[in-house]
Amino acid sequence: MNAFSRRGACPALSVPMQTGDGLLVRLNPVAGGPSSGGPSSGGLSPKLLIGLCESALRHGNGIMEVTARGSLQIRGLTTDSAARLAAEVDALDIAVRTGVPVETGPLAGIDPQEIADPRPLAERIRASIDEAGLAPRLGPKVSVVVDGCGQLTMDSVTADVRLAAVRVDAGVRWRVSVAGDGWNGRPLVTADEGSACDITVAALRMVAEKGREAHARDLTERQLVSLAGWLCSTSLREAPPSVLPDISPSRGEITLPPMVSPISGVGKEKPAPKLPISPPEGEMSGRTEGGASRKPSGLFPLAGDAIALGIALPYGSMPADKIIALAQSALSLNTTEIRLAPSRALLFLGQPPAANQPLQHTATALGFVTAPTDPRTRIAACPGTPACASGRIATRDIAETIATENADILDFTLHISGCAKGCAHPALATLTIVGGENGAGLVVNATAKALPAGYRPGYDAARGIGRVAAMIRSARYQGETAAACLTRLGPAGIAEAYRQAQTEKRK
Repeated sequence: MNAFSRRGACPALSVPMQTGDGLLVRLNPVAGGPSSGGPSSGGLSPKLLIGLCESALRHGNGIMEVTARGSLQIRGLTTDSAARLAAEVDALDIAVRTGVPVETGPLAGIDPQEIADPRPLAERIRASIDEAGLAPRLGPKVSVVVDGCGQLTMDSVTADVRLAAVRVDAGVRWRVSVAGDGWNGRPLVTADEGSACDITVAALRMVAEKGREAHARDLTERQLVSLAGWLCSTSLREAPPSVLPDISPSRGEITLPPMVSPISGVGKEKPAPKLPISPPEGEMSGRTEGGASRKPSGLFPLAGDAIALGIALPYGSMPADKIIALAQSALSLNTTEIRLAPSRALLFLGQPPAANQPLQHTATALGFVTAPTDPRTRIAACPGTPACASGRIATRDIAETIATENADILDFTLHISGCAKGCAHPALATLTIVGGENGAGLVVNATAKALPAGYRPGYDAARGIGRVAAMIRSARYQGETAAACLTRLGPAGIAEAYRQAQTEKRK
């Protein structure tokens, strides 16, 4: 086992990654093993989750996370303890995902509101990737999302290739886009299942030709037009879907007539269309992040009068002993399956409807997020100090104070980062508090890596945001979102309010 992987790689069980609080491993369970009593649909039984948590307590620092993509992370490992953890996971007979991630939603196939069950197409794509031998040629973070578009969409999950079910007159089709999430991905085509699979593999082949550091965002405009145009031209020729060109920089690209392109507004001599506004950019324009996508907390009706209960981890992280307590409660209430969900949540399935309320009460008492309106869902916060050696500020303490005192203005993403790496929210956010040598800096509409517009002591950062919140309350118009108000006020005014609290304190 490698001692640690470089930053930016996927910290799987066999290749843990060095972080500020030791080594980190990431697990993507795909099914319970035959001897574990676990479900075959991709979740964990409560007993298996308890076993994982106990192993994390023995070998790590006891902090467990569910990521924005719905992966499970165990922190605070050493080289030796990571090896012991991997052995115990094997002993629990938990199958974990390998190869190129082809992800579906946590309710895939059991959500009555889905446009289509994404699992058959996802399996078809996995088989095609294996047949093409692409897995070893692609980087560890290259991924595909297949979204059935039900109650819990995959809009917030970025992917190199995204396939989303849509209803058309002839039935169900799949909208294929690349290089983004559900709002800012680049649209290519809308196609039937077979063609959507073929164009996915063609796009991944293009990425592989660019090397293991490449992603779909590195594809050229000509390549994207070639991809979409190839599908259009092959459908016109009625070529079989299995006939797939090896389109790559080294083997040339298809030359298309200017009028042939399923990408709306793209011709041979025309610039690419302006991409849809990204969620963070939309926030600063008054559009809340995630559009109409539902948070994975609360009750979700399933087929046959069944109900799934979503419970989120605050800031994506909880002590393992609290997850154990919640899983033990679920076990006593006859929960049969616990699924990891994007947006840092757990879904509890199989329990009788009457069990959901007591399970929610237990989760609330333990400090979990049980309602989509919880203000903590608007805050992304890494472990920070003292958990992470790289952290310069106590991120979780700051987050809790802000969520308690300023819940009324949190209609945008607030990122609280212990350092400039920005692990909890790599994308830009409306406001970011970032720890550094000068204290807690405030970054406006950018990432944690950007130069802060103002600073204050780390211990007093929450008070600075409180001053910004007070400015919003006094300045925003009736019906205006806090995000739109911040746009009007501008970065200079926001930074001045953040710093002003410190000035007033000195007076």
